[in-house]
Amino acid sequence: VSSSSSTSVPIVPSLLAALAGVGTVSGVAAVVESASSVPAFRPDGQQFSQETFGGRFARMLLACDPRLLLYSEAHIRQCQELLKSHAYLSENSSSSSSSPQRNGGGSTSSRDSSLWEAKRIVDTAVHPDTGELIPRPFRMSGYVPYNGPICVAMVAAQSTPTLLFWSWVNQSQNALVNYYNRNASSPMTNETLLKSYAVAVGSALTVAFGLATFISKRYSAAQAKTMLRWVSFPSAVVASSLNCYIVRSPEIQTGVPLMDAKNRIVADGQTSVEAAKRGVYATTTSRALLQAPVYFLPPLLMSMGPLQRLVSKNKRWTVPLTTYLLLVSFGVGLPAAVAVFPQISEISVHNVENKFQHLRDPETQKTYEVFYYNKGL
Repeated sequence: VSSSSSTSVPIVPSLLAALAGVGTVSGVAAVVESASSVPAFRPDGQQFSQETFGGRFARMLLACDPRLLLYSEAHIRQCQELLKSHAYLSENSSSSSSSPQRNGGGSTSSRDSSLWEAKRIVDTAVHPDTGELIPRPFRMSGYVPYNGPICVAMVAAQSTPTLLFWSWVNQSQNALVNYYNRNASSPMTNETLLKSYAVAVGSALTVAFGLATFISKRYSAAQAKTMLRWVSFPSAVVASSLNCYIVRSPEIQTGVPLMDAKNRIVADGQTSVEAAKRGVYATTTSRALLQAPVYFLPPLLMSMGPLQRLVSKNKRWTVPLTTYLLLVSFGVGLPAAVAVFPQISEISVHNVENKFQHLRDPETQKTYEVFYYNKGL
């Protein structure tokens, strides 16, 4: 009985650890938000520079902020109305000689801050194509509180059936995230998502089962129980990479439009397959990189120094500590992985198709040296 109780999962400490992990991620986002400067609001712009890793990281960190889940539908719609009102006033003021009117009283900086915050709330909760609210579990801000506990269960799994079950749940949740954040204007999206789901689940279960079977046959029961925590890492890398590649692979067939430095399409109706390849490969790589802080770093920290000694003395600390470390690693690692590559990336004129290599800037009449394209997330 004592042995059973020592290895059982402490529910209350684990829940408190999960709340602490979500709170830490929210706290980091709050610090970044309060320490950031507030530029003049632009509806089609970004609050943070997307030319640096720090700016891209800050943008994604605030997009993944779990606090955004607390806003009601009514508040989100109010934010939409605020943005529409600002756009209307800006259009009217631009046609007159007077300076742009402010949306109500208050300083320009406080107005800009309110507008940026409204844009952040709307962008993370409302689908850009349909205008419908994305269910909370499938928003970017829902990754840590909803997907995080599933990842904890995968890392904490101590038997092959348990690991396979949570691997399936993880890929199912990822598929739903892809579905609710899909390009709703694409008629092939549902078919592609179904295919990606089947491949992701199949690959995750195959890798997990294969490694778990190898470990159970090669090592003793005690050693195998400890080593199973590492199986989720390679299975997640393979599944997430394949999932992302299959969803984005149609772009390689159709290509993506190229833009100039002012975000203008350089050739209407023409797309670049070379740029599409780079975008898909970069996004797939970032999805693979994301798995390291989620599935590799927490088990590594748990096997080192003071944490290892603490867990060895009291096994009941294993799940709560793993929960906290994984949620914090997830909450910070996800924005970092996405920020590795800029969403709007550049490509040299020498690396695109011949049809683009002699195009000229309509303003300067000089041949383009660099093009830009949307890599996506």
